[in-house]
Amino acid sequence: MASEAAARKFFTAPFFAVVGQPFLTLCISHAANIPNVHAWYLNHSLPVTPINPGSPTVSVNGKDHATVPNVGALTNPKETGVSIITHPAVTINVLREAKKVGVPSVWLQPGTFDSQVLEFALGDGNFEAVVYGDGGRGSEGWCVLVDGEAALKAVGKL
Repeated sequence: MASEAAARKFFTAPFFAVVGQPFLTLCISHAANIPNVHAWYLNHSLPVTPINPGSPTVSVNGKDHATVPNVGALTNPKETGVSIITHPAVTINVLREAKKVGVPSVWLQPGTFDSQVLEFALGDGNFEAVVYGDGGRGSEGWCVLVDGEAALKAVGKL
């Protein structure tokens, strides 16, 4: 199970990325307050890169943001925490690539994982921190939209 410590470790990274559907809000209880995960990072003044193989830009908060096509295209993958918002069948491939390029930590938003994904994510030192599953402050489980501010505050970034 994820813990406050894993969430805090995730936010010690100097850079962040959102892969998948950055427009999708998976944490239903906060859907009206925060339009999407990518916007959450921007609204907290965190350096975030959207990952989207299908589009060179995404529009968030009325502004276009350049994307990269995959985790391997990140400028500093070894210094980037990656929020994942994909179907489990896609998530496993994102995690494999993230491990390959040295991403230190991942946040698996609710609905992005199954037993195969968790087995890989939690496997033999693949990542320094994995945030996932039941717990956190919301009813959906660990969600950056719900639990991110407390972790940011705990590491002095808020």
